[in-house]
Amino acid sequence: MCAGEWRWAVVARRRGGRGLTVSALTLVILFGAGGTGLAAPPPPPNPSDSDINSSKADANAKAGEVGRLTNQLAQAEQKLSQLQDDVELKQEEANKALVDLQSAQDAATQAENDAKAARGEADAAAGAIEKARNDLKTFAAASFQQGSTVGSLSAYLSADSPKDMLARAQLLDAVGGNRLNALDRLQQAQTEKSNKDAAARKAAEIAQQKQDAAREAKTSADSAQSAAISAQDSQATQNTQLEKNKSDVEQQLYTAQAKVSGLQGQRQRYQDWLAEKQREDDERARQAALGSSGGGGRPASKPAAGPAGSSIEAVIARALSKVGLPYAWGGGNQSGPTRGIRDGGVADRYGDYNKIGFDCSGLMIYAFAGVRGLPHYSGYQYTAGRRVPLSQMRRGDMLFWGGAGGIHHVALYLGGGQMVEAPQSGLRVRVAPVRYGGIMPYATRLIG
Repeated sequence: MCAGEWRWAVVARRRGGRGLTVSALTLVILFGAGGTGLAAPPPPPNPSDSDINSSKADANAKAGEVGRLTNQLAQAEQKLSQLQDDVELKQEEANKALVDLQSAQDAATQAENDAKAARGEADAAAGAIEKARNDLKTFAAASFQQGSTVGSLSAYLSADSPKDMLARAQLLDAVGGNRLNALDRLQQAQTEKSNKDAAARKAAEIAQQKQDAAREAKTSADSAQSAAISAQDSQATQNTQLEKNKSDVEQQLYTAQAKVSGLQGQRQRYQDWLAEKQREDDERARQAALGSSGGGGRPASKPAAGPAGSSIEAVIARALSKVGLPYAWGGGNQSGPTRGIRDGGVADRYGDYNKIGFDCSGLMIYAFAGVRGLPHYSGYQYTAGRRVPLSQMRRGDMLFWGGAGGIHHVALYLGGGQMVEAPQSGLRVRVAPVRYGGIMPYATRLIG
């Protein structure tokens, strides 16, 4: 019975000793009360078992759909991660192709420069040979005109003595031999330069081929990278759609759960009304018995309301009172926030050991301090109370996340798809929508 209904009943009792209004008198007659009658309020709605079961089935179906979409999304996210890895691989392959292309271009440029230099040297050698040949011809012609050609009779007949003739012969032979030797050396150099020119041109051809192959590899790598990025974008689009579908079904689940909670609340209020009506009937019967025996007495006062609902609200109020405090790994007890502790990893990098706050299980310890003590480990908290399917979770239940490796997070359900949690290092205690990815299949209930 709500507070307004209780006050209405008390007013009706007070009027009983001094005269009743017609409506109050009618109720007294209907309930068969005599003397100072006790009036009960009209009954609240009482949903049928079929309505409740139907709404539960609908909520379970929506929860199953959320689970199915969650699995699909997890697989899609894994595929997206693989595609991201593939994109990064293709990017590295494209980078390699770019480096190879640059190297091939540099080699081709160097080879072309070498070929040009060798060709210039060969041309210079050929020019020197041609000049030497011309000089030799000029020398021979001059020697012939002067009568000093090797083997010419005039060169010898004009000599003054045999000794002079021998000297002339030696001079002409030496001059002619030196020029002939120089010509041979020039011809040999020309051959070497020509060979070098041919080798350089061949190297330039090979370098050009490598450059073409590298350019083709770069084009292929760029194409593969574009294809990988396109596949990644397509998968990301699918993930976005899956996220939307999951969000839509989660909203439907919230609505279905609210309907279940509403119907169960109506049923509970109806049962409370029945219990109150029974107490009223029992009190009227007791007063009637006292009146018939000449005894007297005052109406019994209404028993105090049970603590269950207020306990849930007290738990939630305690948790919400700490919204905004820092996350501190290992922090929190029944009295409030405490300094975090070192973990040798992430928490230390965020300086949790220097912060005053809560971790996820520490916040639950504080919230439920007025109900019962909890261990500072979410895995133990998961088994600390009655476990109920997620489709039946209600305000004040604890929600958990984990997998085969164990439980790793806990939050307090607020109803309406919201929860309060101490999320992770670097963040603060907050209210957030329930995350269904990785959520455990049961909620843990400590009250009710």
